[in-house]
Amino acid sequence: MINTIIFDLGAVLIDWNPDYMYRTIFDDEQEMRDFLATVTTPDWNEEQDAGRTLQEGTEWLVQQHPQHEANIRAFYGRWIEMLGDAFEGTVEIFKELKESNKYKIYALTNWSAETFPMAQQKFDFLNWFDGVVVSGAEKMRKPTPEFYQILLNRYNVKAEESLFIDDNYRNILAAEKLGINSIHFTSPEQLKEELVKLEVL
Repeated sequence: MINTIIFDLGAVLIDWNPDYMYRTIFDDEQEMRDFLATVTTPDWNEEQDAGRTLQEGTEWLVQQHPQHEANIRAFYGRWIEMLGDAFEGTVEIFKELKESNKYKIYALTNWSAETFPMAQQKFDFLNWFDGVVVSGAEKMRKPTPEFYQILLNRYNVKAEESLFIDDNYRNILAAEKLGINSIHFTSPEQLKEELVKLEVL
């Protein structure tokens, strides 16, 4: 019997994409793609999600690629410009789950503790959760099993009574290993369909 829903945020409820900001810097799309793939890589960004400060991460990367200093500093200096809109279809589903009063609803997110407050200011629905666990604040991130365990322990959630929604398949696999029911998110429509099948909605 599912009584708890756990949402990932980025690419599920919130559209975040470095392209939005870097397209204002690079005229050449391929040059931008190369920069994002080899300099400000997802692996580098995840270190900040895991608790490294934005300053430490930035200074370290500037040392590695001094020729790209200005563009590296723009990553967090203009981070707010990477934040797109909410995925309204998913927000509607969240609202419906919330208003049913049947579930406790939490967020488990890989996000820097320093940039998360900017998202909170922009998106009111981030205040609807019964609790939010942010990787940067905990100094660990998905798919580390201990990170999921923080949420289960803190809010007294039983794995088998919870449902986790994430767009990243490696995070889904980690949750399932802990006995957490999971949905690999691909679109609001697909999510709604799965929730109806599970009789959650």
